[in-house]
Amino acid sequence: MLGKIKNYKREGNKFLFNFENGEGILEIISSKIINVFVPIKYKEHNSKSIENINLKDTNVIEKRFEDKVEIETDDVIAVVYDNFKVDFYDKQRNPLCLEYDGERNPFIRRGNVSIAEGEGISTQADFKHHKIEVIKKMFGDEYFYGFGEKTGHLNKKGYYYEMWNTDDPKPHVENYTTLYKSIPFFMTLRQKTAYGIFFDNTFKSYFDMGKENSEYYYFGADNGNLDYYFIYGPSAIEVIEGYTYLTGRTPLPQMWTLGYQQCRWSYTPESRVMEIAQNFRKRDIPCDVIYLDIDYMDGYRVFTWDREKFKNPNEFTEKLKEQGFKVVTIIDPGVKKDKGYYIYDEGIENGYFATDKDGIPYVNEVWPGDSLYPDFSDEKVRKWWSEKQKVMVDSGVAGIWNDMNEPASFRGPLPDDVQFKNDGFPTDHTEIHNVYGHLMSKATYEGIKRYTGKRPFVITRACFAGTQKYSTVWTGDNHSFFEHLRMAVPMLLNLGLSGFAFCGTDVGGFQFDCTPELLSRWVQVGCFTPLFRNHSCIHTRDQEPWAFDEKTEEINRKYIKLRYKMLPYLYDLFYEAENTGLPIMRPLFIHYMDDEKTYELNDEFLWGENMLVAPILEQGKTFRGVYLPKGSWYDYFTGEKIEGGRVILKDAPIDICPIYIKEGSIIPTFNEMSYVGQNRFDELVLEVYRGNGTYVHYEDDKESFNYKEGEYNLYKIEQVVEDGKIIINFSIQHKEYNDGYKKIKVKLKNSLVKSVYADGKEIEFIQEGNDTVVEMNVEDKQFIFLI
Repeated sequence: MLGKIKNYKREGNKFLFNFENGEGILEIISSKIINVFVPIKYKEHNSKSIENINLKDTNVIEKRFEDKVEIETDDVIAVVYDNFKVDFYDKQRNPLCLEYDGERNPFIRRGNVSIAEGEGISTQADFKHHKIEVIKKMFGDEYFYGFGEKTGHLNKKGYYYEMWNTDDPKPHVENYTTLYKSIPFFMTLRQKTAYGIFFDNTFKSYFDMGKENSEYYYFGADNGNLDYYFIYGPSAIEVIEGYTYLTGRTPLPQMWTLGYQQCRWSYTPESRVMEIAQNFRKRDIPCDVIYLDIDYMDGYRVFTWDREKFKNPNEFTEKLKEQGFKVVTIIDPGVKKDKGYYIYDEGIENGYFATDKDGIPYVNEVWPGDSLYPDFSDEKVRKWWSEKQKVMVDSGVAGIWNDMNEPASFRGPLPDDVQFKNDGFPTDHTEIHNVYGHLMSKATYEGIKRYTGKRPFVITRACFAGTQKYSTVWTGDNHSFFEHLRMAVPMLLNLGLSGFAFCGTDVGGFQFDCTPELLSRWVQVGCFTPLFRNHSCIHTRDQEPWAFDEKTEEINRKYIKLRYKMLPYLYDLFYEAENTGLPIMRPLFIHYMDDEKTYELNDEFLWGENMLVAPILEQGKTFRGVYLPKGSWYDYFTGEKIEGGRVILKDAPIDICPIYIKEGSIIPTFNEMSYVGQNRFDELVLEVYRGNGTYVHYEDDKESFNYKEGEYNLYKIEQVVEDGKIIINFSIQHKEYNDGYKKIKVKLKNSLVKSVYADGKEIEFIQEGNDTVVEMNVEDKQFIFLI
C-alpha cells in the first residue's frame, strides 16, 4: 500500500504523486486517455506494445482537496486518492470506472477436492492474491469485451482469464483461461457508454471480470509495474481508436493476402503441391496462397529446404507463380542443436540464444529434437533474424508463418529462470514469455520489408498487444467440431475489438476429421473472416474444397468466388482499419450502441458497417433467427427489403449463408478472377442499394508502400433518394495513383428504371434481372435514375 498522499507536483501533463510509501504518476496522453503508473520494477515504462507514443495537446485543470486531487480534461475527470486509488468520471460527473471500496472477497469453494481429482475430474484452484492488483467496482449492468482470442461468449462478464501464452492442442473449451495470445485489454460497455483499460504488463497477468464476486472486477500481475491506460469513448468506436492509437494499427496488407489460402500439415513433396495447385485451377476455384508446413525443411532446420522433396526451391516457387500462386512457409523459433548447421553455429558464436542462469544456452525439445531459442528480446538477435528472412525471400517465398512461438516446447515449459538480455534490462522468462512471439514477428516483418520492399505478410500463432502492427493471426489448433465453428465468431470479434483487424481461424478445423456439412458452413464464415485459410492436420482426412462431394465443392466455389468479388470492399475496410483501428468483423453493438439487443449477439456480425452476416453454426440446422438492427435491410440473395429492429426467421439450406445489406449501401466489387493479379484491375462494379448514404472507396497499387507517399485514389460516392428518382454523385477526393480504373459500372440493385441520365444527358442502360446497370467514365460526376 502506498499510503497517504504527501504531496505532488505537475510537469506539463504529468502529475507526480509522492505517497508515504512510494510514488505514482498519472499522465494525460490525450483528453480521453490517462495513464496510471507505479514504478515497482522499472522507473520507466519499457513497453513492448507502445512505440513512439505522441502526447496530444490537452487542456488540463487540477484541483487539490484535503483527501484527493481532481485532474480534469475536456472529456474525463480523474480523481486521485490515498494509496493511488483513481476514479474516473465523465464531464457531467457520471461515474465511469471507480475503485472498489473494500478487499477481495471470493466465493467459498466447499469440500475436499482430492477425491474428485482422484477420479480425474478437473477442479479449479482457489483464488489467490497477486503482487499487483487493481480492484474496480461493478455496478451490475456492465458488459465486457476484448482479451483477444479467449474462448467463451462475446460478453466476458463472469469470466476469469490469465495472460500466459500457451500451446495446448487439446480441444479448446469455454473454461480455458489461457490460449496462444496475451492481449491484456478489455472494453466495458455500461449505460450506453464505453471505456477501455489496457494493462501494459508482460508478466503473467490475471483478469477476473466478476467471477469471484459480482461486486467487483480486478486485474493484476505477478511482477512488473502497475501500468494501465484508461481509455474513454464514450462510443465503442472511440475506445478502439484510442487503444490502437497507443498500441498501433493493422497496416494495409497486399491484396493477394486477402484471397483464399490453402494449407495442410503437410503438402510435400513438390508433386503434391503442384497437384493441389492444378486442382484449384481446373476446378475453377480461386486461390492465391499455398502453405508449406514443417516437412519442407531439411530435418526441421529453419531457413533450409529438403532438397529431395524440393530439388530446386526457386524453380518450384516460380512454377507456382506462373499459375498465380504465392508460397508461404512456416518458420519456428526452435533452432536445431546441430554443429555445422549455419543458423546454430552463428547463434552460438554470437551469443544469440536464451541461456540458463549460468549463461549456458538453454536447450529443450521441439520438432528438430534438441533445440535452442533465439533471444528475440535483444535487438542484435532481432536484426540477425530479420536478415535471415532473405534466405526465404530469395527462394521465392512470399510470406512467413511463425508458429510454435509461445514458445512451445516438448520437455516441459521453459523454466522461469531462463535468461534474456531484454535490450539492456536483463530479465528472465517470466517477463519475456508473453512477448516472445511478438518480438519474433517484429523481426520477421522488418526483414521481409527490407528484402522485398513490399508490405510484408506475416502470420503468427502467439502474440501480445501491439503485434497487429507486424502480423496477422489465427486462433491456433482448433478442431473440426461444430462447437469450434460456433466459438470462432466471438473469438474473432473479440480479437478485432482488441486491435487485431487481420485475423482468422483454420477453416474446416485443424484436428479431427471434417465433414461435408461442417466445411460447407465453415467456408461461409471464412468468406467474411479477414484471413481466409483452410488448414488441416497430418493424418486427418483431406479437407480441400473438392475433398468430399460435388455439392460441397460447389458451395466452396460459391463462397470463395463471393470473397473475390468483394475484395475491393474488404480492401476499403483494411484502409479504414489502418486509419482508425476499426476491425473488419464487428459485433453489432459497435454501430448500434443505443440498441441493447445487440450487446450479446454471439452468432452474427457486421462486415464493415454495410453488411450483416448471420451464418449457420449448428449441425443439421437449415433456418435461424436473425436480429436486424433498426433501419431497412436487403437480403443479399433474394433482394427482399426487410424492416429491421426485430428478429426475422430465415430459411438457410446448406448452400445459403444469410447476408443482409443495409439500405443506402454502395458495395464496390470486382469481376471474377482465379487469383489477385490475374487481370488488370481496370473495371470496378458498384452495387448500389437504394437509400440515402455515402461511401468512400480507396484504390492503390495493392502491394507497395507508395500509398504512404500519397500514391492512391479516393472516390466519394453519395446516394440521394428523392420522389421518383435516385441521384448518385461522384467526386474524386484524392488522385495521385495514375494506373487506376478505366471503367466503372453502376449496378442499381433491385430497381427497375424508366431512364438514366449521366451529367444531364440521357444514356443507355441494361436490365439484369431486377438490377439496372450503366457504365460510366471515371470523370462522370452525376447519375440520375428515374424510377
